[in-house]
Amino acid sequence: MDNKIYLKNGFIVNEGSIIKGNILIEGDFIAEIFDSSYDIPEIADIKTIDINGKYVFPGIIDSHVHFREPGMTHKGNISSESIAAVAGGVTSVMEMPNTNPQTTSIENLHEKIKIAENNSLVNYSFYLGATNNNIEELINADSSYVCGIKVFMGASTGNMLVDDENTLEKIFSGVKGIVAVHCEDENIIQANLKNIKEKYGEDIPFDFHPVIRSSEACYKSSIKALGYALKYNTKLHLLHISSEKELDLFHNSPLDSEKQITGEACIHHLLFNDKDYKEKQSLIKWNPAIKSKQDQNSLLESLLNGKIDIVSTDHAPHTIEEKQKPYLQSPSGGPMIQHSLVSMLELYHNKRIKLDNIAKKMCHNPAIRFKIKNRGFIRKNNYADIVVVDINDKWTVNKENILYKCKWSPLEGHKFKSKVIHTFINGNHVYNNGIINNDIKGNLLSFSK
Repeated sequence: MDNKIYLKNGFIVNEGSIIKGNILIEGDFIAEIFDSSYDIPEIADIKTIDINGKYVFPGIIDSHVHFREPGMTHKGNISSESIAAVAGGVTSVMEMPNTNPQTTSIENLHEKIKIAENNSLVNYSFYLGATNNNIEELINADSSYVCGIKVFMGASTGNMLVDDENTLEKIFSGVKGIVAVHCEDENIIQANLKNIKEKYGEDIPFDFHPVIRSSEACYKSSIKALGYALKYNTKLHLLHISSEKELDLFHNSPLDSEKQITGEACIHHLLFNDKDYKEKQSLIKWNPAIKSKQDQNSLLESLLNGKIDIVSTDHAPHTIEEKQKPYLQSPSGGPMIQHSLVSMLELYHNKRIKLDNIAKKMCHNPAIRFKIKNRGFIRKNNYADIVVVDINDKWTVNKENILYKCKWSPLEGHKFKSKVIHTFINGNHVYNNGIINNDIKGNLLSFSK
């Protein structure tokens, strides 16, 4: 481990501004941030890295991932997906509970923590999953290290669909931390599916996915969750908002740690729209579905006007063999974490979002919303979670540089204009121009109650 690292001549993107400066890292932490006019003397035990005008962001915090371990490690695992994460500038993740076994008990959550301690290159926390019969586990969860409670108010794997009204009342009234909800109304989805099957049988075209999992299904479920949250003053986080209609549920008030209702946009809903099903087919089948161009544009606008607070990935790998099955057998979800930051930087190049707003939505706001201790900002005494990007280094996604265990991406063949060149986690130089230090392991995230 490098004891002291000096990053010099970088453009630091942080807290609404971009300044040219230098950063001194000592051990796990940021020891000092200097204006570019000041340069520390050469000292023997300091490793100096001249960034040479590249851009420095706080490490990306991805608050919505599925790393598939335990139980589905043929798709991905904590080691493989955290390797892809650091290559994409992601330094901390919050992982979802629909693994095998499901993370619906504190005992199973601790088993995941043990796996991550030995295998995760990035910092980590895990959601505790709700069912119709584990309310005591949810209420007693320790929010100092459990990032939130995940509720599927729509179809999920196993028994994680929470459709019992009495249970929902107990969750929203009793949980002390954040309740993060997947909102799609199952009755609407099944009715839509029945209508489409009557016309197409089992051979349903993939571009009917947003017809089956419609905006109406998302809105009806989201407004139901909002009603519970307002009734019980619950801290509600609505996951992967996908439609313009749902945006009416949000206010564009500034985010602070006490904001009650927040929302998340995912990279794939910002990159793709329903016209892309013709080319991409199953590769862009996600739940909730990728919808219209108008929905796509409205989601991006919501990042600019403050209705949506956080950008994440819903990174969810499957094998290519699984994804290439017919519509009804092809699982929803796909890998995205390696390409999330560069995708947002592509929007910057297209003049759709500013660099400081990318840092806000991917770094600052996740730290604020989840009350993550000492991360998400480039500040003195914060953990040195830092990513350096060259915003003018073109490269193309191909099978040789895809690091997901599943070895595919819906972005294969896409030419990016920006590249991640360095990732530091807890002061450790984990990613250096394509070279990954597998010996370094991340830490369990801690949260202010």
